[in-house]
Amino acid sequence: MYTEAAPSWNHRIKQIFEMTSNLELPDKKKLQAIYERYAEVRFLTSKDIEQYLETVLDSLFPRPTVKGRVKDFSSYYKKYLKLLKQTPGVNPIITDVIGIRVICPFIEDIGKVQSLIAQNFEVLDTERKGSNYSYKEFGYESIHLLITIPEDVIQKRGVSECSVAEIQIRTILQDAWAEVEHELVYKAEFTPFDEPMKRKLAAINASLSLADTIFQEIRNHQLDLYAESGKRRENFFNKLEENVDTLLYSDVEARNEMKALSVWEHSKGAVTIDELLLNALYAHNRNDFDTAIDLYTRILSMSPKNDIISIIYIHRGMANFASSSYEEAILDFDRALEFDAKAYKAAYYRGLIRLVLRQWAEAVEDFTLSLTINPYQPFCLYRRSHANYHNSDKIQALSDCEAALSIMPEFDDALKFRKFILGKLKL
Repeated sequence: MYTEAAPSWNHRIKQIFEMTSNLELPDKKKLQAIYERYAEVRFLTSKDIEQYLETVLDSLFPRPTVKGRVKDFSSYYKKYLKLLKQTPGVNPIITDVIGIRVICPFIEDIGKVQSLIAQNFEVLDTERKGSNYSYKEFGYESIHLLITIPEDVIQKRGVSECSVAEIQIRTILQDAWAEVEHELVYKAEFTPFDEPMKRKLAAINASLSLADTIFQEIRNHQLDLYAESGKRRENFFNKLEENVDTLLYSDVEARNEMKALSVWEHSKGAVTIDELLLNALYAHNRNDFDTAIDLYTRILSMSPKNDIISIIYIHRGMANFASSSYEEAILDFDRALEFDAKAYKAAYYRGLIRLVLRQWAEAVEDFTLSLTINPYQPFCLYRRSHANYHNSDKIQALSDCEAALSIMPEFDDALKFRKFILGKLKL
């Protein structure tokens, strides 16, 4: 048996020897000398791209984190040999010598970052890492963009034998997994063979992916609440201005009516406070105040914590105001302050209703209470200026107006009102 196999084995050894002898093996010392000759240039180039990226992404909120790095020679040489093994005789081209990582808080930010990079850099290639993994596999997801190093950076720093850089875009959780995987699998050249270990790694990766998705869903819900709360405030102040500002100026243009939401459905199945609140805000912004008030009342019946009760009373007070139920609105703001003595917005909104009811002295008291809790409110100072003016205290009205402008110098309405008061005082 051994004599028959020997010629075949000798022939194989000869083939391997001939193939190896024909290969041009890399000279590590020579490669290292060339590589390290441009180390400083590559480092400075990396910093320039990192700073430029931070400027490009400055408009995003929350802002992503930008991190730059340059491969050291040991990492470069390891990858060089790996690529050389895959394509013998072909000089390896390594495109991630300069690498920039952009770490985003939420999944939705990845697309925004990618779009801004495409607008400000020459993108040569785009690769979506991990998109082909099955649910049984482990590996991090990431978008890799290959960009040309900007010409002005090359002119500033010089040639570094590196004309491209790689930008990786990930979420915080994707980045966390990439770091761990790099240490456990890639760097250690470890491939788990037993199924329990594979399942553990796959489960961790799946858990992080699920967490990213859930974070994004929470973020979307949060943004919906912000948007609807903003529309509700706009409606509140539009009504206020129609009732108050016309007392001062006969030439004030009427405000545009707020556009109704095109789609809204009140879900009877809503059970959580967040769900009920979002539905209440939808109703509120559609001017369906009865439904909004019912939903706010339903939330209050669930006996939430005191600070939440205070917030809901503020919401319901604004709905009552919008439906011209002024006394009910004042009672709601009273209750908001009972449950949270620091609810300065409740005192402010109650003062605004006093303005509408032309209860000038009471309005001054409410605005003063709000400013005692939080003195840095230009709009509250501006409205107290109105109340003082109507309460025949033009000097204090001018002082409040000046205080509002000291906090917010570009406050156009306050500038206009100050001019109005000076005219009345003939100063």
